[in-house]
Amino acid sequence: MKRDQDFIRQLLLKYEAEDDWVLMTVGDIFGSSEEERRENYHMHLMMDEGFLTPIGNGTFRITSYGHDYLEAIRDDTVWAKTKRGALSAGGASLRLMFEIASSIVKQKAAEALGLPL
Repeated sequence: MKRDQDFIRQLLLKYEAEDDWVLMTVGDIFGSSEEERRENYHMHLMMDEGFLTPIGNGTFRITSYGHDYLEAIRDDTVWAKTKRGALSAGGASLRLMFEIASSIVKQKAAEALGLPL
């Protein structure tokens, strides 16, 4: 299964919108639907990167690092520029996507404030 950066973004936005900070994994890894397996796979990728952390049997939460990534990629314009940057580089890891998005946000903030950041 391929990693889908857009799907990871969608999942983080979905998880953040939940009423509770304790989130549950979806379905059984082996007996679940294709969409549930896809979500579980991407959840594990986000755990690998430190965006999510398990907190119990079948439960997890978004980490501070995950919230930072989400803040950097939340804006659709920033996300589009981030993807273009990754594409021009020939692809990117989640960490590089975060760095690209953070650089774009930092540049926007510097321009808006008139200060070098």
